[in-house]
Amino acid sequence: MAIVNRLTVDGRDYFLPEPVTELKQKILEAIQAGGGYVNVPPLRGGPGIDILFSPGMPVTWSQIEVADAPVEERADDHGDEFTGI
Repeated sequence: MAIVNRLTVDGRDYFLPEPVTELKQKILEAIQAGGGYVNVPPLRGGPGIDILFSPGMPVTWSQIEVADAPVEERADDHGDEFTGI
């Protein structure tokens, strides 16, 4: 099992890899300073996204356990796919 962190900011979800300790600190510092941009890294490669955090903005953290299934297995698993009539 792997842990994925979910950051919910003003109703929008961002999924983040571990560790998030430094990111939490940066967000707290931005809010304590009266507001500021913080770069939130992507779950997989890329530049991330800059989010403006300000006092009073709803921010929620949660952790989700996900299975470590190889990509090939997930790509072949179509579940209960509707094929039509």
